[in-house]
Formats: sequence, C-alpha cells, structure tokens
Amino acid sequence: MPFERIAAADSDAERIARLRLARTNRVGPVAFAQLLSRFASAQRALEELPNLVKRSGGSFVAAPQGQIDQELARAQAAGARMVLLGDDDYPALLSQVEAAPPVLWTLGPLKARTRAIAIVGARNASAAGQKMAQSLAHDLAAAGFQIVSGLARGIDARAHDAALSRGTIAVLGGGVEDVYPPDNAALYDRIREHGLIVSESPMGYRAQARDFPRRNRIISALAMGVVVVEAELRSGSLITARLAAEQNREVFAVPGSPLDPRARGGNDLLRQGASLCETAEDVIRVLESQLGLFAPQPTPMALSTTTPQARAEPAGDSEDQIYVAIRTLRDLVGPTPVGRDSLLRLAGVAPHIALGALSELEIAGVIAETDAGYVRT
Repeated sequence: MPFERIAAADSDAERIARLRLARTNRVGPVAFAQLLSRFASAQRALEELPNLVKRSGGSFVAAPQGQIDQELARAQAAGARMVLLGDDDYPALLSQVEAAPPVLWTLGPLKARTRAIAIVGARNASAAGQKMAQSLAHDLAAAGFQIVSGLARGIDARAHDAALSRGTIAVLGGGVEDVYPPDNAALYDRIREHGLIVSESPMGYRAQARDFPRRNRIISALAMGVVVVEAELRSGSLITARLAAEQNREVFAVPGSPLDPRARGGNDLLRQGASLCETAEDVIRVLESQLGLFAPQPTPMALSTTTPQARAEPAGDSEDQIYVAIRTLRDLVGPTPVGRDSLLRLAGVAPHIALGALSELEIAGVIAETDAGYVRT
C-alpha cells in the first residue's frame, strides 16, 4: 500500500534522526515510511515509540547515538554522501516502490531522474554470455541509458566494464566501501572514479548471503527494465527479475541453448512472458513508450516538516483506533505465516490504522515478517 510522499528533512537534526530510526532494530523500510507518515518527523517518532510499543507487549530501543556517530565518521572518511528518502536527488523510480530504502550511501553523483537499464546474470557466465552482456551494455549506454548491476563476477562485471565510459551504477550488498568480490577491486575503483556506487547498508558493513536479495530489489527499482543474460533456474538473477515484475518494470531475457543450465532461467522467463532480447534495439523498442516517465512531473503533495505537529496523527481518536487494531491483529496472527494484505482486510479498520498497528507490533517484536512478505508470531 503506497504511503504519502515523504518530504525532505528540514534540519540536520532531523536527518540524523532519520538515519537513527532507519538503523533501529525491527524498523524496516515499510515501517519507516509508515512512521514518517504518521508522526511527520523521525525525531517525534523516536520520542513517541518507547511508550507506544509498551501497549503492544514489547519493547523499543533506538539505535545507540554512538553507533550513528561512528557511521557518520566512516562516511566522512570515505567521502560518501547520505541521501535520504524525500531528498530532491533521491532516485525517482526507487522512491515509488513500497520498500524504498530510507537511507542511501553513495560514492559519485546521484541523479533523481535518469534513464537506466539493469543487466544481470550468472557469475560463472559463458564466453558467449559475457560477450552478449558487453555488447548490450555498450550499445544501451551509447543510447543514453545508465547500466545498473551488482558488481558480481561474470555478467555483472562485464556489463559494468562495457558501460564505464558512459555511465554505470553498482549496487552493493555491503557498505559502499565493502569491495565484494575482492577480485573486482580494480573494477570497483574505476566505477568509484567514473560512475556511481550505491548501498543502503551501513558504512563499514560487510555483506552476507542474506543481503543480496535485498540489494537486488534496489537494482531492479533503479531501472526501467531488467535484462537477464544467463541464469540458472535457482539464481539471484531470477530473484531480481521477479522483483522487477512486482515493481512494474519490464523484464527481458536473452535466449540460450537448452543444453546449457545457465540458459534455463532466461528461457523460463521467456515462457512466462518476458520480452525477448537479442540486441539493444529489442530493449529500446519496448521502452520507447515509457520514456515519458522522465519528463518533468508535477510534484506530489508532500508532508510538511516545517510544522510537524500540525501533520501528526491526532492523539485522540486515531491512537485509540490503533490500540483496538493492535488487539485485533494480535489475535489474528499466529505461527502460520499470513499475507500482510489479508491481515489488513481482516482487521476491519481503515488501512492507515491497521498499518500503524502492524508497525507497532513488528517494532515491539511481537510479530515478524518473513522473507516472502508474510507475517507470523
């Protein structure tokens, strides 16, 4: 469910508070957006949450200020820049997805509006697959598209390298200074000098296996479409393709030999309705009708951060309704995972009330969300 557009922070103190809220345990991107919509500022959310979550039967401890100070110091030392959801230069397409990262760290210039295509594929790519990735990235970059990928071995690395002179974006699972894999260190240095490195992870964080699916949603959301060059049936590239479809992005697949396991994922995407991609022209032809997305758009109504108290939820009726919804949701949620949308319908209250109650229960640790997006105790 989309939230009202988040406005830019109106002070350095609010920027730091948003970083602290985003780094607080159990406050994910969806809960972060809901809290900003409800309280109008991260500062007020941090003040109100300790008392509010007590009624949910849990506890709330904000990220230690010392942790935030350390992250800011690391960013300064690395030359990284913090871009918050709501900032003018936060990527427009990324801001439209439900789980938009509250915080991005960047090395290099980040533009709010840019035409981008993601190219992903197998780490153990064939020579033909790498040649195809190189050709697609070169030709799409020459046509004015930024090439987005994940700095992995194989297809990712070849796509970055081919587009480097015209523009490429590497999205990392760890912090922006975490070079992974290490054998792509030279490529990382070139992208840092000539392109853009992006991550939602804290400065100094080392990527773990569970971080890469989370990173993949950013790769797909930054782009108008995702091209899968080679992928096995169980691969991160197919996760990226699935996320792209959920985000209403175009999915393209390069066909391959049925004798090569690395082609089975792409061929399966074609069976499911992905667009065939043999040349850059195939991508451009499909996207031509969508280029209007990057024309100047009317600015949506934003939250007012100059007088946050005026936009905060009333302390009376709305909070009473949230309290009732909390009790209802606690009865509905059990050890068997249930879809978030189903819970919102079953709660029988206004969506913004149910979302507020659900967020409190998650932040209090009473319920949890699974990797597949379901809710359980």
